[in-house]
Amino acid sequence: MRDITDLVQGYKQFLEEEYPKQADLYRTLAEKGQTPKTMVIACCDSRADPGVIFNAGPGEIFVVRNVANLVPPYEPHGDYHGTSAALEFAVNGLNVETILVMGHARCGGIHAFLSGLNNPADQAGFIDHWMSLLKPTLHDVMKLKRNKSKEELQRAVEHISIRHSLENLMTFPWIRERVADGRLQLRGAYFDIADATLLALNPDSGCFEPLN
Repeated sequence: MRDITDLVQGYKQFLEEEYPKQADLYRTLAEKGQTPKTMVIACCDSRADPGVIFNAGPGEIFVVRNVANLVPPYEPHGDYHGTSAALEFAVNGLNVETILVMGHARCGGIHAFLSGLNNPADQAGFIDHWMSLLKPTLHDVMKLKRNKSKEELQRAVEHISIRHSLENLMTFPWIRERVADGRLQLRGAYFDIADATLLALNPDSGCFEPLN
């Protein structure tokens, strides 16, 4: 595990080796601002970094990360909404053209959600409250639970959570409007940490398929 000393050394290496290669780009981004075309909603899991997975450079993708890459429904009145605020800025401020919800295998948040189904009385923390965003999917999850192994269920619910987040995106009026008139597209993807396989959600079939 990298401690602060490793981080400082990493910064020095970046400053000496990587920054000089893109110094002009960084200066342009500082002076003219960012203009990413894609927003990625990803899990905060350290093993699934969108910038690394998509080999993206500075300013290329606008990323928000949270536990289990969840999108809450549109709720203009309520508590603090970090993900919703990021969505508002990306769509209305940056005019992104694509929002990609990217889930991943072996997600700790999904594991916590499934564990909570067996021990609902233990749900008391921030993670449990956040993962309760998946409660509308309980009917589908419980049907799957009857005939799938633990590993199969985990993967299936990871897929369900991506679809659910895409559905929640459409509850935001300014997202729904832009999707309707073609200015914005919503996509889903699933990354397997073990072998770096990336599956894309086919919007027509609703199935996750390997990228060609």
